[in-house]
Formats: sequence, C-alpha cells, structure tokens
Amino acid sequence: MRRLAPMATLAAVLLAGPGAHAQQRSLPVPPQATDARLGAGEPPHWVIYDPAVDEPLVVWLPGTHGKPGDGSRPLLQAMREAGYRVIGLSYLNDQAVGQVCVGQRLRRQPRCAALMRQQRVWGDAPGAPIDDRPEDAIVPRLTALLRHLARQDPEGGWAGYLDGNEPRWGRIVLAGQSQGGGMAAFLAQTRVVAGVLSFSGGWDRAPDGGLAGWYRRPSVTPPERWQATYHAQEGAAALLAQSYQALRIPPAQVHALDLPVRPGHEAHGEGIGNPAYAPLWREMLAALKPTP
Repeated sequence: MRRLAPMATLAAVLLAGPGAHAQQRSLPVPPQATDARLGAGEPPHWVIYDPAVDEPLVVWLPGTHGKPGDGSRPLLQAMREAGYRVIGLSYLNDQAVGQVCVGQRLRRQPRCAALMRQQRVWGDAPGAPIDDRPEDAIVPRLTALLRHLARQDPEGGWAGYLDGNEPRWGRIVLAGQSQGGGMAAFLAQTRVVAGVLSFSGGWDRAPDGGLAGWYRRPSVTPPERWQATYHAQEGAAALLAQSYQALRIPPAQVHALDLPVRPGHEAHGEGIGNPAYAPLWREMLAALKPTP
C-alpha cells in the first residue's frame, strides 16, 4: 500500500476558512446534558458537522477504554472529508468482552458474549454479566444525543436522523474499533444500517474456544454494506479473519493491513491511527455512503 505524508490535524480543518466545510462545528457534548441519569464525569460525545449541509452520519464507537477521537483524529477527519457528519459516541467501554466472558463464567453461561453485547447495545438483556443500566446502552445514548442536538440546533437537520424512538438507521454508518467494532456488527445484525466499518472488531469466544455463536446470526444489513480491517501483525489476526468470515463479509471487503507498525504503537490500533491508511479509509467510506 502506498505511503502518504501525514494528514493535517483535525484542528486545522476546523479552523479552515471558506471552503467545503466553511460552517463546520466541533462540539463536545457531556452525556449527562442529554440524559440527566448518565454519569457527570463521563467523557463527552464528540460531534463534528456543517449545519448548512445535509449529509449522512457516521457514528464512531471507540474500543475498550477509548474516548471519542482519541487515537483516531485522522480517521475522523477522513470521515468529514468523505461527506459525512460525525458523532464520536461516549459509552461504557471500561470492560471488554474478552475480560468478562472467560473461565468459569463462560462455561456457566455459554451465551455470555451475546448477552453482554445485547446489554451494552440495547440495555435489555436479563442475566447479562455486566450491570449497565438501560439508559447506559449505546442505542439509548445515541437517541438521547440526537434529540439533544435537534433541540439545541433546530435548523441543523438533526431531527432527520431520528425515526420515532430510534435513530434513522438507513442514514447512519456504524464504525468502531475493537470492542466498538464488535458493537457495531452486533447492532447491524438486527437493524438495516447504511453501513458497517469495523476496525479489528473483536473476537468473542465460545466455551469450546471457537468463536461465539452470535457471529453466525443472520444479518439484516446486507453483506455489501460491510467493510472490515485488521492488521496482519495483531496477535488475534487469525481470529479476526475468522470472525469476519462468520459475519459473511465478502472477502474483497476485508482488508488485511500490512504496513510496518509505527514505533511506539501497537498493531491493534494501526487501522485507525496510522494516516498512511487514509486512501483505504476514503475507499471504504465511499463504498458505504448512502445515496440521498
């Protein structure tokens, strides 16, 4: 893959003069401002958009312990340049599935991974191995944020991303890394989203050591609307390749990254942090962009 010079910082784009995104806004939104039941000290959601332009939306789900924008600013910039609004969603991601669904717990509860993801995405899984509340879940948080944005900026078009009590999924591309990539995939199996972009998106296990059964569930989001990456030097590279195959993502849409890992970085994060992959990001984003 061809190398590129480092991309401009997101801040440079936000401060740019007249041009493609002359009215661009970059807003940190505390989750508690959208729902008073959420924690006061949580990292803010991050919203980047041009209120004068009606564009499809990318919802970005960071990996375990990740915060919206951390380690992925060049990627978020590429999303904007590809003609998307961007929401970096703050959610409870302090525990990974691979930390919770292991050992005796996994043997006692073979569906542990699916229950944990169901609770973390929807907030409605009795017997889940985590104590997230319903309002803590990803979909309620996203819905609350969209409603908040529609109230705060009624001319900004945010109501167009809502459909009753849920987001209007057909206008939304779900993107995520590691745990976040797995959450995007889990959600897209039961809602027809505009697209799924998974960066090293998890490798949940079954009690027998194979992949968790939820990967093989039928998906209502068509196969052509999925794109995925992993780095060939990741320790879990083979498992990630298997998980994408189980999700029925077409092989041409699964990208095995192979550029040298940057000094001081880990292969697991290279897919979202290395600006040299910008051409691939643009290619995947263009392939998933919904038609007006």
